[in-house]
Parts: sequence; structure tokens; C-alpha cells
Amino acid sequence: MGYSQISVVEAGRMAYVSGQCAWRTDGTPIPKDLAEQTRLAAQSAKAALDALAAGPEDIAILRCYIKDLTPDRLNQAFPVLLEMLDGAEPSLTGIGVAALALPDLQIELELTVRLPA
Repeated sequence: MGYSQISVVEAGRMAYVSGQCAWRTDGTPIPKDLAEQTRLAAQSAKAALDALAAGPEDIAILRCYIKDLTPDRLNQAFPVLLEMLDGAEPSLTGIGVAALALPDLQIELELTVRLPA
């Protein structure tokens, strides 16, 4: 399925990454499409991993907050997340929420990452 319900992480330094969503630094409007918002959030999460010199295999937990979560909306977001994970299988939790920080946001990612030695 592309995720695990249990992740075992060796002791080491950890990083906590939050707020990965469809905001664009150039001020371009947030797209309406959930899959496109997920793609932008995944790109942002990948940039955070790069800044940490980490990769998808270093993610211990991925929390995915989705506004008005339904099976259909999960099916729109999940393939994009699997692509971002590139075969890694962290513990993953999808959480339905009523709202996020801005009215147009539909998805936000939060990662717990074990930093490579």
C-alpha cells in the first residue's frame, strides 16, 4: 500500500517538519485541485528533506491533514504521496479536518524525520 503501520527508528537526531502545503513563494494563487495541492505540498516536503540532507527513507511518520476527508479525496491525494515517498514506507496517518490555516488550503503534511548520520 505504500506505508507502514509501524516504523522502527534507530536512535539519533530527529527533525520535525510541519506546515508543508500548497503555498507558493511567488504569491501564485493556491490551486483548487486537491491532487495539485498535494503535489505542491509534496514538493515542499521534498525541499525540507533536501535541506536536512535526508530522503523519503528517513521519514518515520507522515501525517496528512486533508480538509473534508472522504475516500474519494484520499484517492486523489494518495498517489501523489506515494510518488513522493519513492518506495519508502513510513507510518502514515490521514487525518480529516474541518479547516486549515487558509480557507483555500485542502492539505497539509507533517513529517517526523530521523536525520542521517
